[in-house]
Amino acid sequence: MKKTEITLLGCGSSLGVPRIDGYWGKVDKKNKKNHRMRCSLFIKYKNLNIIIDTSPDMKNQLLNNKIKKIDFVVYTHDHADQTHGINELRPFFWINKKKIPIYADKRTSNYLLNSFEYLFVKKSKYYKPILDMNIIKSYFFLKKKNNSIKLETIKVKHGDIDCNGYLFNKIAYISDCSSISNECLKRLMNLKLLIIDCLKFKKHATHLNFKSCLSYIKMLNPKKTILTNLHSDIDYSSLKKKLSKISKNIIPGYDGLRVVI
Repeated sequence: MKKTEITLLGCGSSLGVPRIDGYWGKVDKKNKKNHRMRCSLFIKYKNLNIIIDTSPDMKNQLLNNKIKKIDFVVYTHDHADQTHGINELRPFFWINKKKIPIYADKRTSNYLLNSFEYLFVKKSKYYKPILDMNIIKSYFFLKKKNNSIKLETIKVKHGDIDCNGYLFNKIAYISDCSSISNECLKRLMNLKLLIIDCLKFKKHATHLNFKSCLSYIKMLNPKKTILTNLHSDIDYSSLKKKLSKISKNIIPGYDGLRVVI
């Protein structure tokens, strides 16, 4: 199988690290791996360039990682930290000379169509709509020329809403999660890579904390795990040291982390 390249564009929680007011929390601000933008993932497979979620930091994320082409955009859910960079997609429409396919569940698609209608529907004679909405099912294929990749949706709880994780090429991305059903856990066995929410050490109503995250990792036993959605309570070096005593196969995420599977 052709190699799949993934880049963690952002691994921070909803306000990033530091916050807009300069608050760093408990992290060492001298360590660049504690500088965290909002969660987003880039996937490169064959000639397909895919981004999961358009965070408010999308422009800098793509510039920092020298990503100049996006073919498809997939959304996990409708929260602002996953969606509000959507306007930054305009240059890729100009490059591609065609609408960019967007994939989202019904709730998220309704939010995007209502909040960013001008990107989907012609509202002015001066601006063309640039995006084409597609409602996801339990699985879907992203295709370009003779190449394609299959994405399976992994529906998890994120507080009081459903959020979509994605499974592709034995890689799972679950960025915002408070619990995973037994049915979905069965589908996540034998992974080469798991990227999973680990917001805080303390319990949280809408996210996994360190203890609950580790319990899922133990059940699933993936070959490699990366922790993401890290709050300012979690320092990179401290977390790495703690994880080294548990397993060499679990590491903290950081912005720009690239893995080839």
